[in-house]
Amino acid sequence: MTVHNQRSPASTASTNRPGKRNLLPMADASDSPIERLWTEYSLVFRDFDDLTLARWMAQTLGQLQNRPWRLSHPLLGTYRLAAQVAHDRQIWLKRLANAPPAYPEAPCCRAPLLPLLSRDVLESGLVCQHCTGTGVAFEDLPAEIQSPIKAWAEEYAPVHAVAHWDDRQRKAVADYDRAFENAAKEAERLLTTVGRELLPKFLDHFPVIVWEDQDECLEVRPEDIVL
Repeated sequence: MTVHNQRSPASTASTNRPGKRNLLPMADASDSPIERLWTEYSLVFRDFDDLTLARWMAQTLGQLQNRPWRLSHPLLGTYRLAAQVAHDRQIWLKRLANAPPAYPEAPCCRAPLLPLLSRDVLESGLVCQHCTGTGVAFEDLPAEIQSPIKAWAEEYAPVHAVAHWDDRQRKAVADYDRAFENAAKEAERLLTTVGRELLPKFLDHFPVIVWEDQDECLEVRPEDIVL
């Protein structure tokens, strides 16, 4: 398990336990130096005119198609910065460029569906990477995906919860630091499992799938997940 002081544009909020969950540092940017830096990075897309931005995003979606992507991948981070600007301008509603035909329209914002699988999938479904709303509700997932994902999420929940134990729960174990480290190792195993075994099933139904390859509260970083 490796801990760093910097975060990628696709990373989650804080590695300080228990931490505050913040999947997407986009419209809800904080005052932290790294968030200000990524806001600065997004300025390049704000200089694009609407047609240029629409064409860039459509071309990038074509490059993303037919494979799973880590949330931490730099190309995904760059696209998500563009998606923030595009959502603010309602680029996809202007129909300035055609997305690759394999992408269905997201019901939440009518952008091409670019879904994210997170540990909160049972409550949040697949999260739209354009507006951060629910792109696909869990109950709307194909049955052959629902069952293994439900089992995985239910196994992951108590592991993640160790990072958020209150004082009473911490005092109930002999060594909380060891319990935390054990939970982090188990989170690494479960994230590796979803990356290796479950993501390919999504590609039978979606043109692309993004997955959350870290757990900021348990201090599990993307580089800890080796596929």
